[in-house]
Amino acid sequence: MTDKTNDPVAMWQKMVGEMEKGFNSFANQAMSSPEFSQAVNRAGGVAAGAQKQLGELMEKYLVSMNLPSREQVTGLAERLQSVEAQIGEIKSMLSQMAANSGISQGSDGTPRPPRTKRPPSEGGDQA
Repeated sequence: MTDKTNDPVAMWQKMVGEMEKGFNSFANQAMSSPEFSQAVNRAGGVAAGAQKQLGELMEKYLVSMNLPSREQVTGLAERLQSVEAQIGEIKSMLSQMAANSGISQGSDGTPRPPRTKRPPSEGGDQA
């Protein structure tokens, strides 16, 4: 077996472990300072501002290309859902009115003509 003091893998693991401990202690000290939190807040504010500017620029670009923006597409989708809901209500009212008037409907919703033909009587005569 190899000696632990001369094993290069064990020495490498020990060195990496010590480097991790040092880096963690440095990072903890840096993150606990108020300057670090201010810098992170500023960076977050800059990122939010850049995202807002990009959104405005993209909307201007879409307008110049005569394309709808996300808000406009969302508005159209909401209006379309409203129209579909109203059509569904109208369909249900029409079928309810048809059921109340006694008109029978086929499986596809079209009204069927009334059945006027009678089955033959027992004497063989049709009425």
